[in-house]
Amino acid sequence: MNKLFIGIDVGSRDNAVHIMLPDGNKHSSFSVQNNLGGSQAISKKVVAAMAEKGLKSLEIGIEATGVYGDGLMCFLNDDGAIGQFEKRLYILNPKQVEKFKQAYSDLPKNDPVDAFVIADSLRFGRIKANPFQDDYRYKALQTLTRSRYHAVQNLTREKQRFMNCLFRKCSGLAQEKIFSSNYGAAALAVFEEFETPDDIVNMDVEELAAFIAMKGKNRSPRPDEIAKEVQAAARGSYRLPKTVNDSVNQVLSISISSMRAMQAQIKALDKEIERQFENIPNTLISIKGIGPVFSAGIIAEVGDVNRFTKGQAGLAKYAGLAWNEHKSGTFEGQNTRMIKSGNRFLKYYLCEAAFSLVCCDAEYRRYYDLKYKEVNKYQHKRALALTARKFVRLVFRLLKDNRLYIPA
Repeated sequence: MNKLFIGIDVGSRDNAVHIMLPDGNKHSSFSVQNNLGGSQAISKKVVAAMAEKGLKSLEIGIEATGVYGDGLMCFLNDDGAIGQFEKRLYILNPKQVEKFKQAYSDLPKNDPVDAFVIADSLRFGRIKANPFQDDYRYKALQTLTRSRYHAVQNLTREKQRFMNCLFRKCSGLAQEKIFSSNYGAAALAVFEEFETPDDIVNMDVEELAAFIAMKGKNRSPRPDEIAKEVQAAARGSYRLPKTVNDSVNQVLSISISSMRAMQAQIKALDKEIERQFENIPNTLISIKGIGPVFSAGIIAEVGDVNRFTKGQAGLAKYAGLAWNEHKSGTFEGQNTRMIKSGNRFLKYYLCEAAFSLVCCDAEYRRYYDLKYKEVNKYQHKRALALTARKFVRLVFRLLKDNRLYIPA
């Protein structure tokens, strides 16, 4: 195996580099700045080492470090000097690298040592490393879909804070399911424009019904009933001291503005994702119900499906939709836990798409209901995970065979 192995420990300012010979001995170890000049220095030293040892192929690896390694990997992938050799670029899971490092009990923790461990991981070849995606269409789409993921998470957290604040202002409205959505236009208008529960109680019920109908753009079929339920909930709510109530109203108003801003961000991202997704031919869009955004989120993380040499099982493990095996002799554990590693973005989009498919596809609905009824605890969470695992098989086969989906 005549390969040169280059491990790079990426940092926000500096990159530690370890160049390892095929037999595991060190060729050189150095540190450069994490910028264009530092990347050029890495290229020169790697080319010099290849020429010195008369080698023709090399492997370069970094840990998944968010944004800090993107520029470096793009440079090394496109660099013409390194391009004259047979090269492979990998992004390694930091948890797996840390487990590999534990085999060396006396190693300290510093950047040069981490670079050595990454290079040695490549040399052993036992760690499942993800090849670098050199098709930048996937990277461009991935940037958008991951930003959308974070925006959705932020919106979810803000909604939880909003409901906590609403309970303080008018506990009855937070406890009762009166509106179809507590984040709809009519509901937010009631929460925001009435300063205290007494203001709701003292308002004429017909006027309150007209207010709800107007704010809801006359979409509600029963504004009179909603108005009565709102007043009943307000009547049974706690009353806060005026000073505290004024502060709660201010926070509630800011929270509503934040949610509206986040919803606008997600809408803008969805529009751009759909535009970028048009540049990537795929067959997932043929699955009714999941839409272009969820399809784009899956495609952006999967990339070229042929890189998963272990088939749909490898794709499921990459997404974190796999379970640890618990066996010893003749004993086999019945309760197994889902693995903690995996691509959280891919897992999110697979689960969201699978749940959407449950609402549109009879086969997936039947499967979800079956798994839901099998247990008495964590029913939805378990059923959704198993449905998403079933969905992985469909995704892999459609992408692998490049064929359209035909429901059963």
